[in-house]
Amino acid sequence: MNITNDIITSYIKTLYRSDNPKLMELREFAEEKHIPVILRETESLLLSILKIKKPGHILEIGSAVGYSACCFADGCGCTVTTIESDEETYEAARVNVSELGFAGQVNVLKGDAREVMPAIAAANGGEEIFDVVFIDAAKSHYRTFWDMALPMCRNNALVICDNVLMKGMTASDQYDPGKRYKTSIRKMREFIKYITHLGYADTCVLPVGDGVSVSVIDKEAYLREQGKGGCDDE
Repeated sequence: MNITNDIITSYIKTLYRSDNPKLMELREFAEEKHIPVILRETESLLLSILKIKKPGHILEIGSAVGYSACCFADGCGCTVTTIESDEETYEAARVNVSELGFAGQVNVLKGDAREVMPAIAAANGGEEIFDVVFIDAAKSHYRTFWDMALPMCRNNALVICDNVLMKGMTASDQYDPGKRYKTSIRKMREFIKYITHLGYADTCVLPVGDGVSVSVIDKEAYLREQGKGGCDDE
């Protein structure tokens, strides 16, 4: 189900274009096989944001088949560290990253992000290394992913979360008549309320794709809130 008017969504999709034929081939394959990749309108939004932000290093939580990581690397020339928990999907991502020519920019890590992120932090001596964090994994763990990623974010970093409207279910229970996703809906609502009320983050929620939240992090305010003092701007 589209979360906005179907006619408008269909029109927006006709505007999509990709300048990379190999990436377009991977997208079309994934769509044909119903493999989850970022929606076309979501990709267009994110690439525009990234071209404005000009990040050096992105952390992606949820690689899937590696499409979005390659898309980010291709679109803004950054490096991407991406984490995937599923063995089969991880292998597909690793192969795709290599075959698409992004092995020098995209590092695919296997494991539960809740275990991998502390290892990334330790390997970098606790330094702030990420300009953008893209969360697109298990929806019930978004709050945990957010909290674990923040210490590794630089000042004015962006934290972008995909699928936050969950096909409309976050906005209204009427989109989950069988109550199948009751727990996930509750956790997503709690997460959205949390990030939109933080003193150190300016957050907007956009009805693009399946819902995207974009947060700008004031790291100095974050550190004060954590009782760790301030930080210097980049």
